Amino acid sequence: MPTQRNPWLALGALVVGFFMILLDVTIVAVANPAIMADLHADISDVIWVTSAYLLTYAVPLLITGRLGDRFGPKNIYLIGLTVFTLASLWCGLSGDIETLIAARAVQGLGAALMTPQTMAVITRTFPPDGRGAAMGLWGAVAGLATLIGPILGGVLVDGLGWEWIFIVNVPVGIVAFALAVWLVPSLPTHQHKFDLLGVVLSAAGMFLLVFGIQEGNTKEWSATIWMMIGAGLAVLAVFLVTQARGAGEPLLPLSLFRDRNFSMSNLAIASMGASTTAVMVPIYFYLQAVHGMTPTGSALVLAPMAIISGVAAPVVGKLSGRWHPRLIPTTGFLLFAVSVAWLALVMRNPHANITWMVLAGAVAGLSNAFIWAPLATTATHNLPIHQAGAGAGVYNTTRQVGAVLGSAAISALVAARMSAEGLGGMPAGEGMGAGQVPEQVREAFSKALSTATFLPAALLLIGVVASALFIRNPAVRPAGPAASESADSLTR
Repeated sequence: MPTQRNPWLALGALVVGFFMILLDVTIVAVANPAIMADLHADISDVIWVTSAYLLTYAVPLLITGRLGDRFGPKNIYLIGLTVFTLASLWCGLSGDIETLIAARAVQGLGAALMTPQTMAVITRTFPPDGRGAAMGLWGAVAGLATLIGPILGGVLVDGLGWEWIFIVNVPVGIVAFALAVWLVPSLPTHQHKFDLLGVVLSAAGMFLLVFGIQEGNTKEWSATIWMMIGAGLAVLAVFLVTQARGAGEPLLPLSLFRDRNFSMSNLAIASMGASTTAVMVPIYFYLQAVHGMTPTGSALVLAPMAIISGVAAPVVGKLSGRWHPRLIPTTGFLLFAVSVAWLALVMRNPHANITWMVLAGAVAGLSNAFIWAPLATTATHNLPIHQAGAGAGVYNTTRQVGAVLGSAAISALVAARMSAEGLGGMPAGEGMGAGQVPEQVREAFSKALSTATFLPAALLLIGVVASALFIRNPAVRPAGPAASESADSLTR
């Protein structure tokens, strides 16, 4: 039931921490070239800085929402915030790429503890008729983080060094902790059983799969790599079998996928997570290593994407409930695929006019507004009340799994295309954060990045097909006390 305390105060406190989590996804992309140069890493190593974070963020999401149910969302949020803040300091103090990757993995675990609790508090404290406005603010904060992350990252990298993109989280984390203690209410807890075997199997399977994909090119796709990928797929298959046969509370309730819209929403959000993570890597390398732009300048090129997305999202959100659920997201995915392909074609020319990238980014921003909120609404709309929380947890996890696979895939593809263009022998960091690549290899470098950028464009076509298969939602059930508590949409 909604609490009597002003829920907007709690929301205001929570979005500070939520903003910081999302900031740390986007802020690193623009700093990759500088990290690569300073720590003498190669492309695969530096992308592990993102992949490690996404992997430890994705896998625990199936269970961290239930931890909030069991021990209170406020308590788990505060624990996660503490872990995230301390890990951020560790990241900033890292002196080598291996330490940075380890610290980012711990940081991802903190984010996994925090994320479900932010949405759980919103849906359990706001009445049904006020939840849409709260979700709008929550979404606006996400858009703002997408905008500010690369720009702030660029300013910090240019002015103070890449370490400060992590150290800046420490004072923000302290403020967020104090606000949460003061303003977030303690909510009733519920008993849950925890599928520890499922956690171990899903984590092991994902790690083997992601490591194999991302390191494949580095290891020349040896038999060991293929065995690792095969083992990952096998472990994930065992995980699915145990979930299908498990009694009590399975980590992944497969019965949820009987609903067509839920199944297609998960497929679509996986393609979205993969493509949005993958597309930023070649773009920022192109702008900085080929065009010689500063981190700040390269971030400003894509600023219109986030601005337009943030402005359009509330308008699209109001319209999405009135139209057939397939119309808006299908249009969005198609526009996004076209804009990414447009970017890839522009990047093929090492001397391209950057204005074309700005325009393509603006189209991408509009398309994003057509995707995120409508997909989230459709995902759990038709699920039974008692499965809303579980469905939300699966949906969030699918998005993050897509992101980590996209990060691994783009790493492998960029490295492979560099080798194909005769650039495999370039010293680590040459032209990456230390100015432009040499003129004689700039065209080959651009071609490699351009070809790799077609991967996220292709992934978005999966979202086009999945969202086109949505069916019309049935009439909305009358809201009541049970519905109010159960609509923990996209939380656990």
